[in-house]
Amino acid sequence: MDEAAPKGASASQQRFRVFLFFLGVLTLIVSLVPPLSTEARRYEFVEAIQFSFLAVVVPALIVCGAQWRRLGLAGREAPVVNDDGAVVGGGTTCLFDRMAIRRRFDPSSISSFAVAILYSAVIIVWRVPTVVDQLQRHPWILWIEAVVLVGVGVAMWLELVESPPVIPRRPRPHRVAMAAVTMWVIWTMAYLVGLSGNSWYHGFDHLAGQGISVSADQQLSTGVMWLLSAAAFMPVVFWNLVQWLQQDEDPDDELYRLIRQERRGRTIDRSAGE
Repeated sequence: MDEAAPKGASASQQRFRVFLFFLGVLTLIVSLVPPLSTEARRYEFVEAIQFSFLAVVVPALIVCGAQWRRLGLAGREAPVVNDDGAVVGGGTTCLFDRMAIRRRFDPSSISSFAVAILYSAVIIVWRVPTVVDQLQRHPWILWIEAVVLVGVGVAMWLELVESPPVIPRRPRPHRVAMAAVTMWVIWTMAYLVGLSGNSWYHGFDHLAGQGISVSADQQLSTGVMWLLSAAAFMPVVFWNLVQWLQQDEDPDDELYRLIRQERRGRTIDRSAGE
């Protein structure tokens, strides 16, 4: 293969990443301003759209967009790292560069699963009836919700997809499990609302003969959360599953194994020398 093909593919991929990032920023703005922000206080399904945007869609687009260098969170040049993980050259080392180095040399599964648990817990908290009802009465809480959901959501998606210079810590089977379980948490919350005989949330006004009914509002809410979460997480599940099944051994897993063996060998050599 000639040199032009990879460069063209790389440029095309970068343009696509820029598109995803700005689409994520646009989705965030749409979620926070009228008419979506005002209609979300009137209808449960619109509030579900707003929640799904903030918790799932915006973090996924921003992480897949990976514009960390443009934001000053990663250096323009990749740092040069020695075998011990210390930076010995290259450009300025920023937050995401240091994160990428730590993940390369210390792919802790505990940290990844802790992020997944935290993300699931945050999702559940922001769907509790008391919290949603307070959102209807106090619109300013929406800004707190946006900061929390997008922040934790970005941390979660960094565990699922590559976002240069950061790569996921865990091998593909683990990513499949984390994405699937997280999606099921959202689905469970949505189904509980949809199957409930009475409205979970009391801050929405449903007047007989005006607008949509309580039942229809709940069913639409369930459908919205199911559809948007599936659209985000299902590609992650199937892509990683297909890539894993097509390979005899996961490259990430092999890299982690080689790093651990190399560290273990250096430790033994030092002990022998002493």
